[in-house]
Amino acid sequence: MPPPGLCRARLWLSRAMSRCVSGPRPPGKRWLVAGLGNPGLPGTRHSVGMAVLGHLARRLGVAESWSRDRRCAADLALASLGDAQLVLLRPRRLMNVNGRSVALAAELFGLTAEEVYLVHDELDKPLGKLALKLGGSARGHNGVRSCISCLNSSAMPRLRVGIGRPTHPDAVQAHVLGCFSPAEQELLPPLLERATDLLLDHIRGRSQGSLSGT
Repeated sequence: MPPPGLCRARLWLSRAMSRCVSGPRPPGKRWLVAGLGNPGLPGTRHSVGMAVLGHLARRLGVAESWSRDRRCAADLALASLGDAQLVLLRPRRLMNVNGRSVALAAELFGLTAEEVYLVHDELDKPLGKLALKLGGSARGHNGVRSCISCLNSSAMPRLRVGIGRPTHPDAVQAHVLGCFSPAEQELLPPLLERATDLLLDHIRGRSQGSLSGT
């Protein structure tokens, strides 16, 4: 028999899920879009996924709707996209444990790993390059590795946002945790625009059943 504390936690989570999922929502699909990064470090290369989420929220008209959800230790915003509903998520945990927030939110909203989009930085692509990858390994990214572990799946679609890799291996950590240079910052607005377009086009296609992975 489970200990009383665990039973109470399960009951609390069950009630929280019921309140969250039973609210008004469009009749179509629901998707979770998580921008991986480090809370409190929004201008760094490692948190470019959160920058994409901010741009996405502005595009969808919910930039002022972020609210802190203590159940999954994240900021959440809900948006409509046609008949679909998007749950936008910015974890309040460090990158290496972002997966805990993502997995809890997926459980709260009754979503599978295939319905969870991850947006994150990619060292092996130059700044300005984007790629939408359907599942696969973490490729050395600790935030993605955390999500795979906590969701117990590697099926999540991922939008990989290139930040470039420094020439010297010893400079990787400083590069990732550092802020974009003034020259790089000039490239960010069109990059965020294209990243948002790519995400929305892919989600629309899957919502309408015209893309694989639905």
